[in-house]
Amino acid sequence: MYRSTPTTTTLSRVQAMARTPSLLQRSAATISARTIATASRAKLNTHRRQQHQQQLPLVRHFSVSHAANNAEETLVEREPRETMEYDIVIVGGGPAGLSAAIRLKQLAAKEDTEINVVVIEKGGEIGAHTLSGACIEVGPLEELFPDWKEQGAPLNQPALEDHMKYLTENHAIPLPHPPQMNNTGNYIVSLSNVVKWLGEKAEELGVDVFPATAASEIIYNGDGSVRGIATNDAGVDKEFKPKASFTPGMELHGKLTLFAEGCHGSLTKGLIRKLKLRDEGKFQTYGLGIKELWEVDPAKHTPGKIIHTMGYPLDYQTYGGGFIYHMEDNKVSLGLVVGLDYKNPYLSPYKEFQRFKSHPLVSDLLKGGRVLSYGARALVEGGLQSLPKLFFPGGVLIGDTAGFMNVPKIKGTHNAMQSGILAADSAYKAIVTEGLGEEGSEPIVLSGYEEAFRNSNIYKELHEVRNIRPSFHTGLGIWGGIMWSGLDSMLIKGRVPFTFQHPHPDHAMMEPAAMHKPIDYPKPDGEITFDILTSVSRTGTDHAENQPVHLRLADKTIEVRENLPVYDGPEQRFCPAGVYEYVDDEAKPGHKRFQINSQNCIHCKTCDIKDPAQNINWTVPEGGNGPQYVDT
Repeated sequence: MYRSTPTTTTLSRVQAMARTPSLLQRSAATISARTIATASRAKLNTHRRQQHQQQLPLVRHFSVSHAANNAEETLVEREPRETMEYDIVIVGGGPAGLSAAIRLKQLAAKEDTEINVVVIEKGGEIGAHTLSGACIEVGPLEELFPDWKEQGAPLNQPALEDHMKYLTENHAIPLPHPPQMNNTGNYIVSLSNVVKWLGEKAEELGVDVFPATAASEIIYNGDGSVRGIATNDAGVDKEFKPKASFTPGMELHGKLTLFAEGCHGSLTKGLIRKLKLRDEGKFQTYGLGIKELWEVDPAKHTPGKIIHTMGYPLDYQTYGGGFIYHMEDNKVSLGLVVGLDYKNPYLSPYKEFQRFKSHPLVSDLLKGGRVLSYGARALVEGGLQSLPKLFFPGGVLIGDTAGFMNVPKIKGTHNAMQSGILAADSAYKAIVTEGLGEEGSEPIVLSGYEEAFRNSNIYKELHEVRNIRPSFHTGLGIWGGIMWSGLDSMLIKGRVPFTFQHPHPDHAMMEPAAMHKPIDYPKPDGEITFDILTSVSRTGTDHAENQPVHLRLADKTIEVRENLPVYDGPEQRFCPAGVYEYVDDEAKPGHKRFQINSQNCIHCKTCDIKDPAQNINWTVPEGGNGPQYVDT
């Protein structure tokens, strides 16, 4: 049996109120997100009216909503929804999407012409759903804004020293620093603040930026090409019935649609399957990054210091590592990345992160400090061999949606921004220079974007490191990976006539519980380590209670029928937000039911990736819902 309920979340929020220093800040962010959601919808309506007054194309379509249970899918006809026409529609207001939008407007300004660009972002405000380490390379930023320092970009702390350490349970052993992890010239930043700044710059250039607006559907033309997207209906209750506040979604059509949803986008995953953008047998592989932001004792703070770790708390068969970045103002960003191709169903990435903080190297730094923020998100780790085809009739994939993260570098922001710039250059040429995409003409096929990618630094660096991540799948585990990585990084640099492949998708790597022993994790101490609900309260996550559950089950029985007996219910361990539980079934004494606490969700997408039954489908809730990250 399955049930979705807000009970646990509501309780956790009340319990956390007294023990979370930043709760008032989070509550203010939530209120702000709701205000922005209302304002953003009003802004869309204003633009719609302006288009109508200017006699620009405006058409009406009937909105169709899908029921929660895919196995019993029904279609409910809603009110007609209206359409706005743009030259470029960009789905996702992160580094890739905003860089593309900015570049398009800069090119138009340079030639004194117009190109209409819209960016929609599901987060309550630009940057609210952005989470990263982050230590970033500034090349693409300088390409967009050579005077970014003078313009006040929030890059305040240069990286000054690099350290690599192998951790045992009680010791930290220095290791040679891999050359690709050299951070000279890079900056330690809050990526959410950088993205917020990029959003402001995009608006200054004339981009229509709509936060708190969730894209829930791809609109296709009759020939199968992409026409644009539709935003989800607002004011729908749990049973998919309109409430008094019901507002139908809108369709945003473009000559091109740029998908910049980030890792494992809810639209992109379906697009890749529908248009067969990935070769048979190829797949993406992922990691889960869990992060906290701390304010530490000034005496322990070394601005610009970077530490990366391997080893403890992960075993030799589990890929991953830790990071500690000393930011400005006595702040430290630290976290643990766990490869989601791990085998042990008893492994909890969240609790492994708590063990990481208990290591003397980390705990000594954190003692006397206070945690400010918590968050988690999935990361693309597959590399060059996992990339899908980047273009298709009517659109392209950019940023983490495509999978441009350089795993050995532990960086993806620079490649995401660069891909946005490359896509913008190709799109501008097609639409403005060549005049393609006019009504009644063939859909634009932006093959020039993939060609530009193959001639770019993105391709060069991904090709060079393509064999490092899959090398950790030998029988030697982490030791084999370390040996090959050292050899490849120092000497070979990717110059071999072969490419290692990832063995299986992440969900298929999990082994039955009978093959493993439960892991005895220590209880949190409330000072350095914390229970999961306390951490969730620090994300500011919030979802309207009476709306369709955005975590959809294809089969409501599989979790209890298969995942519980075979894998001992791994959902309750791989989720870093306490969304999933197996609880006593009141209707069937002696049995369990599967409970989804959807209000806890912090939009990391791990469940959609790691569920061994591939039964959970992560979809977008109402725009503006989810985490409200601050300074992450």
